[in-house]
This record gives sequence, structure tokens and C-alpha cells, in this order.
Amino acid sequence: MNTSTKSFAAGLAAGAALPAYSKHAIPVFALGMGLSLFLVISYVLCVLAYLYFPSVPIEHSALALVLPGFTLLTWPSFFLGLCESFGWGWYITLIFAPLYNFFAARI
Repeated sequence: MNTSTKSFAAGLAAGAALPAYSKHAIPVFALGMGLSLFLVISYVLCVLAYLYFPSVPIEHSALALVLPGFTLLTWPSFFLGLCESFGWGWYITLIFAPLYNFFAARI
């Protein structure tokens, strides 16, 4: 065991706090909530844009490609889209943040 490992183990045995994140680490909870709410707000804005500007040549039905079971203008589908948007934010976070933190700790 090298010196740093011995001092780390001694610190844990003495009740010292665990080492904190490095200064480059992304807090997973903050990123998850931020990204999820960003996607939920974007989803709501997209649905509102469809309702207020139906003649715009943007295919809002393309949301069904990333939100399985989504169809426009039904309440159950709207709430399903909200939940799926929030879920996508956490899915991206749980994949991206640990990978980023892993590589940031090694640079």
C-alpha cells in the first residue's frame, strides 16, 4: 500500500469525511432535474405552438418518433408526453453524467 492509500484508509477509520467531487464533476441530481425540466418545457412549448399556429409547416407529429404512444390533442397522450420527456432527461443524465465524471477525473 502506498502512502496516499494508507492515509486515506486511516482517515476513514478515524471517521473523516469521504473525499468530495473534483471541481470538474457534474452533480447528477442537478443535471437530471435541469435537463428533464428543459425537455418538459420544450415539449409543452411545442404542443402550444401546434395549438396556436396549426398552419406552421413543422411536423409536430414527429414527437411520436421519440415519445412512444404520443398522439396530438388528447389529454392522456399529453400527460404521457410530459412523463416521457421527463424520463428522457433522466435517461440522458444517467448515461452522460457518470461518463463525464469518469473521464474528467482522469484528465
